[in-house]
Amino acid sequence: MTAIDAETASARIRTPRRRTAVRRLLRRPPALAGLVGVVVVVLVALLAPLISPYPPLQVHYSTTLARPFSPGFLLGTDDLGRDILSRVIWGSRTSLAVGLGSTALGAGIGICVGMVAGFYRGWVDTVLMRFNDLVLSFPFLILAVGLAAILGPSLVNAILALGIGMFPLFLRVSRGEMLAIREEDYVAAAVVNGAPTRVILFRHALPNMLSPLLVQITLAIPAAIIGAAALSYLGLGVQPPAADWGSMLSEAQSYVSQDPTFAVFPGLAILLTTLSFNLVGDGLRDVLDPRRRR
Repeated sequence: MTAIDAETASARIRTPRRRTAVRRLLRRPPALAGLVGVVVVVLVALLAPLISPYPPLQVHYSTTLARPFSPGFLLGTDDLGRDILSRVIWGSRTSLAVGLGSTALGAGIGICVGMVAGFYRGWVDTVLMRFNDLVLSFPFLILAVGLAAILGPSLVNAILALGIGMFPLFLRVSRGEMLAIREEDYVAAAVVNGAPTRVILFRHALPNMLSPLLVQITLAIPAAIIGAAALSYLGLGVQPPAADWGSMLSEAQSYVSQDPTFAVFPGLAILLTTLSFNLVGDGLRDVLDPRRRR
């Protein structure tokens, strides 16, 4: 088998079920509802300057702690008179930025390291997996909080902390897939024909492990969004006065007895966003996993 034949065989492995995966996904009402929710959240974040009634930092001192459906303020105002609806809309930007950014960072590190461990095996695999087990021994949020406390509170450091805490999950998935793909004929043919390791890993192996990795990514994003909200709630993430769902919950804590609705809307935004991503992830897992397909 030549190098061209190996690449053709690799492409043929990727072809089955890919063309009908979207169709199967859309036939599942929960997954479709989740997909609609994800699209809505992304559009709200992208169009925030156009659909937000007020700038997120604009204050109205004469209407502090206004209740929902007050004149000019659909969801009311906070203790400084800032429009809650505007801050929830702009908060979607920071939450998605941290969620997507940290997931991309964790996936990038974990996938690369996992493929190296699965391809070389031996002592390389042993060392990398023992380090991975060490990181996994710390709960995800505890590790992220510790790293954020060391790095300092900021948006970038929150992304770094969550991404570092998340990469072991992708490492284990990519390593397991690499161990199976390494035994395929097209990989053996590429090795015999002297293909460089980077070509084998990223041209032959990576495209054939995208299905489980895509599922893992869609399930990791909501965990990252919740982690970002937790860091902001503790003062270790996005810093006030920037609009962020976690910091909005922290500010609302002092006014829960006076006006509980102050905390309802950012919490509801977190709930609906994470639920949408989870529904999409569950749908993708059912569609792409042959053992679950009906």
